[in-house]
Amino acid sequence: MKSRTSAETIYAKQPANPKLDEVTISTQPIFEGKVISLQVDTVKLPNGQTATREIIKHPGAVAVLALKGDRMLVVDQYRQAMGRTEVEIPAGKLDPGEQPEIAAARELKEETGYTARSLRHLRSFYTSPGFADEIIHLYIAEELEAGDMALDEDEFLEVSEITLEEAYKLMDENRISDAKTMMAVYAWDIYRTTGRF
Repeated sequence: MKSRTSAETIYAKQPANPKLDEVTISTQPIFEGKVISLQVDTVKLPNGQTATREIIKHPGAVAVLALKGDRMLVVDQYRQAMGRTEVEIPAGKLDPGEQPEIAAARELKEETGYTARSLRHLRSFYTSPGFADEIIHLYIAEELEAGDMALDEDEFLEVSEITLEEAYKLMDENRISDAKTMMAVYAWDIYRTTGRF
């Protein structure tokens, strides 16, 4: 596997704008779940006043743009929060202490059965920074080799291979409507046109 970035680079702190910083005064835990936790922070604002912030804490996740020739691997699965099935790229949360590149290879294998001889980090992005700290690390997987899936016991999905044109059609039909998959489709389109991301 080839990677163009390290976990340290992915998680590097960005320069702050001290004029806009909020200082946490206190944190009240509300809920601790299997995937997320919820807390309410009381913060001091730049003008000296206080406010509360409802924050969802998440361990982070990976997503994989897996290319097999002129096709992209996708999975169709039911999403309870949406109340319907959604076509998405393979993805999943990081296990405790797991490096994103390892998680990307693991999720690709578990959900599709494929392994990749080339796995490169594209971008990392926050899903909803207004209330959640979830970060998704997007990888591109190429030079794929087929194998057996290893789904979790509560995971049911179907794998398929789609063209770029089919991906856009699924977006038009709202069958692809999640941000990570839409971002992957646009990245793939740029890649086909320019040869770079």
